[in-house]
Amino acid sequence: MSPRIAITSGEPAGIGPDIILSALQDDFAAQLVVIGDPELFRQRAAQLGLTVDVKVCNNLADLQEHQAGQVQVLPTALANTVTCGQLDVANAPYVLETLRITGQGCLDGDFDAVVTPPVHKGVLCETGAHFSGHTEFFQTLCNSPQVVMMLASQAMRVALVTTHLPLKDIPAAITPDTIKTVTRALHHDLKTRFGCDEPRILVCGLNPHAGEDGHLGREEIEVINPTLDELRQEGMNLIGPLPADTLFQNKYLQQADCVLAMYHDQGLPVLKYSGFGNAVNITLGLPIIRTSVDHGTALDLAGTGQASNGSLKVAIENAITMATNAQKRH
Repeated sequence: MSPRIAITSGEPAGIGPDIILSALQDDFAAQLVVIGDPELFRQRAAQLGLTVDVKVCNNLADLQEHQAGQVQVLPTALANTVTCGQLDVANAPYVLETLRITGQGCLDGDFDAVVTPPVHKGVLCETGAHFSGHTEFFQTLCNSPQVVMMLASQAMRVALVTTHLPLKDIPAAITPDTIKTVTRALHHDLKTRFGCDEPRILVCGLNPHAGEDGHLGREEIEVINPTLDELRQEGMNLIGPLPADTLFQNKYLQQADCVLAMYHDQGLPVLKYSGFGNAVNITLGLPIIRTSVDHGTALDLAGTGQASNGSLKVAIENAITMATNAQKRH
C-alpha cells in the first residue's frame, strides 16, 4: 500500500494554503490528505486562479491515491473567514488542532507521516499555548525525551547536537550524554528511514580548527573525542571531530550520509546557502515521521501567486520516501 501522508494547513493567512494548492498540481506516489477547512482552499484557489478539485473526505476510508490537481481534505473548521496577510488569533486554535489531529493520527497508525507548512509562533502564543515550535509540539505530544533537528537538501544533510541556544550557552550544553543521545537517534533514523545500511557521519568540532590540539579549546579533547570513541564501539562510522570550515566540501560530502554540527549556525548557514527554498526540515527521534518546509509564513506573499512551493514538494517527497522505507522494515 502506498503511504498515507497528512499535510497540515499552516498559518491560514500565510502562504501555507498557496503552496499546498500549487504543489498538489503535481503527481505524488501516495495518498495525500490535507487537514483543514475545505472552504479556505476553495477561496484561495479562486484567488490564485488555480483549477483545483477540493474533495472533502469525512472518513479516511474515502481517501484515494493522489491525483494531480486534486486536494483531498479532512475537514476542520476555521473560526473566522481568512484575509490573506492578516493574522487572526481566533483562528489559532484551528492551527493547533490540525497539528494535534495529524500527530495523534500518526501515533494511532492512521497516517504514515505528517508534513507541516509554516505556522506563525507569535499568534499561537497569544492563545496562551506557549507554542515554541512544531518540533517541541510533536515532542510533547509523542512524549519523546530527545529529538534531533535535521535539514536536508540535494547536496547534503545536516543534523544538530544543539539547536536554538545563545552562543555563550553552547559549550556547556555539549555533554557526553547529549552527543550520545543525538548521534544514536541520527544513526537509527538514517538506517530505518533513509535506507542507509551503514551510515557514514561527519562530525564537526566545536572550536575553530576543531580545537587545534587544545590550543583553541579543549572540548574536542575532553568531551567530543572520547564520546565518539564510545559510540564507535557500538559500530557507528563516525569521522571527526573535523574543522567545520573545511568539511563542507563536495569531496567530503559526497562520501557521507550526514554532517553532525555542534550548533545551529555552524551547519545550517552552509546548507541554506546551497539549497534554501528547496530544503526540508526533518525531526528525528520521534516515533512518527515529520517533515517541514525550510521557510516562514511570508504573509506579504499570501494570495499573490508568488510563493515558491519547492520546499513543500521536497518535504512531501522526503515524507513519502521515509514512510516507504519504514514500511519495508516492518
